[in-house]
Amino acid sequence: MSHRSVNSSDSSRRHFLAQSAFGVSSLALATLLKDEQLLAAPEKPTLEEITYDLLPKKTKHPARAKSMISIFCGGGPSHLDLFDRKPLLDEYAGKRFPGDGIKYDNAGQATSIIMPAPNTFQKCGESGMEINTAMLPHLGKVVDDITLIRSMQLPNIRNHVAGMRAMTTGRGREGWPSLGSWLTYGLGAETQNLPAFVAITIPKNPVGSPYWDSRQLPSIYQGTVVSKTEPRIANLNPITQLKGKPQGNQLDLLKELNQIHLGRHPGEHDLSARIASYELAARMQTAASEALDLTKETEATHKMYGVDDPVTKEFADACILARRFVERGVRFVQIWNYGWDMHENIFESLQRRCDASDKPCAALVTDLKKRGLLDSTIVQWGGEMGRLPVVQDRGAGKKPGRDHNTEGFSIWMAGGGIKEGHIYGATDDFGHRAVEDVVTQHDFHATLLHQFGLNSEELHYDHNAQPVSLVEPGQGKVATGILK
Repeated sequence: MSHRSVNSSDSSRRHFLAQSAFGVSSLALATLLKDEQLLAAPEKPTLEEITYDLLPKKTKHPARAKSMISIFCGGGPSHLDLFDRKPLLDEYAGKRFPGDGIKYDNAGQATSIIMPAPNTFQKCGESGMEINTAMLPHLGKVVDDITLIRSMQLPNIRNHVAGMRAMTTGRGREGWPSLGSWLTYGLGAETQNLPAFVAITIPKNPVGSPYWDSRQLPSIYQGTVVSKTEPRIANLNPITQLKGKPQGNQLDLLKELNQIHLGRHPGEHDLSARIASYELAARMQTAASEALDLTKETEATHKMYGVDDPVTKEFADACILARRFVERGVRFVQIWNYGWDMHENIFESLQRRCDASDKPCAALVTDLKKRGLLDSTIVQWGGEMGRLPVVQDRGAGKKPGRDHNTEGFSIWMAGGGIKEGHIYGATDDFGHRAVEDVVTQHDFHATLLHQFGLNSEELHYDHNAQPVSLVEPGQGKVATGILK
């Protein structure tokens, strides 16, 4: 290839790439330029060069957290049956709900008959935090390390997809950057060999995915999905004939071509971000393979998390991976487990889910603390809603369940400057609505950003001349009551 050919017109350049040994699927650059119409965009003067990378950035104020592991139990874990005991449910069992204003997601199967919760709550730890120890015995052993928020609320949201969007992007509607993308945009990463944002899905992607999309933010801040089965990370390794020196030569040529193009079009900042993504992908081939290798862990660690038990293995693998990623400088890891939507047979279903997840999640807190990582790592467990205090009837022969409740539900958090052995907020006497120290998704996100040294009122990105933010101005307040 002559120097003159490399510096020919953009049309010739795209033709060269399409005909080269790389193939369009390998580089994705010609398609990127064509589909996104980057070449057709008028050049705009740039007063200051803008680059997008994952290098660490300065915080607005001292940070208490450097990384976060979010265990997202999609579907709506029942706060009434796990975290928020209400004696009135026993007193009114089988009677009509005495209040008003219940908002059902499925009115056709709704009733107003109170359903009691299991009578297996116990006070745990020095803090005396009361949880259902029959379903969460291992969490009961680490309650002195967590804050239990009993007053979560998602105003004007009823269904799962909108709720999961709200908890991850700040809004119930589609099309906004995720929390993980915002954290990596605002802070960068502590490693340049792994993605700053990882999404682990068990057993499969939740409905409404992807919740790890960068959307308006440059693509370098998008989450990288780690699947249950091989290939754990899609397209991580090259095909056999491109391994080694051939791939290196191709990447060098690609870098040269990209730099030539950027020199001609200095305003194409999203292209700059995607080029950085390609370079990261090359570095990941070694680092990610090592991070994903759970055989490096000790037998004692495997046993503590429950890798040796088929009931807990899937969750155990995910929690160990999350810890391994955080140890290696990954900023944000989100474990997605969609399976907590229990409209019928709720008590048996809830027990199965807790059996699979309780031990690994508690072990994660213990392990991070033992390794000195919990002080700087926030662990968060919860879903996008709780359940109603009344029976949902799915029909003859069906055991009862509970419908969605976004008016009041529970999550727990640990580490990263979060209080230990603490209960925050409360629902009413029937566990229907949050009535004390209400925490919306906006407050939740503002609090997390604060712990990472970021200001929710200032963190934004200009997209098409409009500011985009995780927390809309004036919507979120920091929940100082859960902070040390």
